[in-house]
Amino acid sequence: MNSQRKSLLPSAKGHHMIGKYLKTRRIRALSAFWFVAVGMLVIGQAEAQSVKIVGIGASSCQYFLRETSGKPDVEKNFFAWAQGYMSGLLLRAPPGKDEDLDLAPDVYPLLKQAEFLRSFCTRNPDSDFSDGVNDLYRTLRAPPS
Repeated sequence: MNSQRKSLLPSAKGHHMIGKYLKTRRIRALSAFWFVAVGMLVIGQAEAQSVKIVGIGASSCQYFLRETSGKPDVEKNFFAWAQGYMSGLLLRAPPGKDEDLDLAPDVYPLLKQAEFLRSFCTRNPDSDFSDGVNDLYRTLRAPPS
């Protein structure tokens, strides 16, 4: 009877092999996890870089300056696009980021924001209008000086 009981219990060699097997599986699982995580990060960054901006704000600064010269109604259209675009940026911000951001603060009223965009495009005619809007958004995020 005693010999049967011994055969049911794993030997010291068996414990070592089981431990080695579990350790190998754990390493493989962690490796697979990190491979997938890094892959998703790279894919996420590639997708973020390939976003296509559409609408009137996807125009070049040269186009913006030419089309808005002496035409306040056209400039209002561009600015309305800019406000919508920045609102979209605000909505897509991760939790805890930009939650209290005011897109029309008293220290940076809408007319001053419109001037910011005109000035940006005058200085950077080869840039896109949306680049100026991104710059304005970063400016609004900065603490007032």
